[in-house]
Amino acid sequence: MTIRNNREESVLEDNKNKLKTPPLYKVLLLNDDFTPMDFVVMVLQTFFFMSQEKAIHVMLKVHNEGAGICGVYPSDIAMTKVKQVNDFSRQNQHPLKCVMEKNT
Repeated sequence: MTIRNNREESVLEDNKNKLKTPPLYKVLLLNDDFTPMDFVVMVLQTFFFMSQEKAIHVMLKVHNEGAGICGVYPSDIAMTKVKQVNDFSRQNQHPLKCVMEKNT
């Protein structure tokens, strides 16, 4: 038989109320004049698992507006994506830049 007292229930409720959603970060690709559009589409499909249609849409947004959102993630995942894309771009001798900023 389980006996609960009000103090235990109160502590459990307080702990539930203290949990907060971690801050989210936008991962963005920045436009440059040298990276081929096909390479940008391939990056979006490979690292952000976009369909070809969605990748082309984001690539055109990057091209026309200077930046495009690849996704919104918790900090650790966003940092990993940024590093993966920047490393891959450098390995393939493209100046494509990926950055993250706090999602507001």
